[in-house]
Amino acid sequence: MNWDDTTGTPAAERIVGASADREDQAVEAALRPKNLSEFIGQERVREQLDLVLRAARARGATADHVLLSGAPGLGKTTLSMIIAAEMGAPIRITSGPAIQHAGDLAAILSSLQEGEVLFLDEIHRMSRPAEEMLYMAMEDFRVDVVVGKGPGATAIPLELPPFTLVGATTRAGLLPPPLRDRFGFTAHMEFYEPAELERVVHRSARLLDVEIDAEGAAEIAGRSRGTPRIANRLLRRVRDYAQVKADGVITREIAAAALAVYEVDARGLDRLDRAVLEALLKLFGGGPVGLSTLAVAVGEERETVEEVAEPFLVREGLLARTPRGRVATPAAWAHLGLTPPGSPAAGAGQQGLFGT
Repeated sequence: MNWDDTTGTPAAERIVGASADREDQAVEAALRPKNLSEFIGQERVREQLDLVLRAARARGATADHVLLSGAPGLGKTTLSMIIAAEMGAPIRITSGPAIQHAGDLAAILSSLQEGEVLFLDEIHRMSRPAEEMLYMAMEDFRVDVVVGKGPGATAIPLELPPFTLVGATTRAGLLPPPLRDRFGFTAHMEFYEPAELERVVHRSARLLDVEIDAEGAAEIAGRSRGTPRIANRLLRRVRDYAQVKADGVITREIAAAALAVYEVDARGLDRLDRAVLEALLKLFGGGPVGLSTLAVAVGEERETVEEVAEPFLVREGLLARTPRGRVATPAAWAHLGLTPPGSPAAGAGQQGLFGT
């Protein structure tokens, strides 16, 4: 068997995995709206952004810099591509973690064309030197490139063509005020309502040539955590189930059966979410319990529990963060069909285990 020396995995397995990733990326790209009129949801953001872009086109000018904030999967990358399309400009995509030195940013900026859109994902994770260089580039379309070291170092000013920076962040609070203030338009992306996600599911099903009824779309939308990316991912998995186990048509029953196979429950909780809740309720009596202890109990990294599971559980009102630790809410006990310790309905054994 041929093995990949860098990963320690069979070469054939690596190739298959890469092929699957490319296929998923191709499907996601095909489902992305191409202009603002196709973009579903975020009505206020779309209206405001449409005014910004129309005004820029009317002036024959480059659009103002745009900052998009919000949870992953709400459409920030899609909107950046739409901005470029609406302005008739090329787009270049990079991310904050990829820019660790000012020279990395200078190389990107110096190669931009006039009017080009630079999409900088996870902008809050840029290095401080690159961030400070970006201030001048956004405001004056100029950067100072330092040549040499020590007392003999010289700063050479480099003029840049006008461009539009679209920054995306899931942690807007981590951006320093001088950077936030240089964006001409800022928008916060909200989670989607179920009715909006139903429209997303119907549109994606049409593009994927999948037959789905209204109840099937509603079932998928209701388990998608208010996020279009998750809705599209669940739709593809339900499509697979419908093709293998049924006649290819997605109904409410087929969608529910498929999502049960993939461990997504009626409220959208997945395996990790339920594991966190079950550990909190069954092992620690509903809390309070420290995050590190909870992570060990479910066999996950602390950051995974905090960044992947907790935000949704808190938003759903199933878990609360307190100074003493994580605490389950009454809704969490009800969702898992368990009785809180100390309640009149709790058994004596349960009270003895957790106390009152």
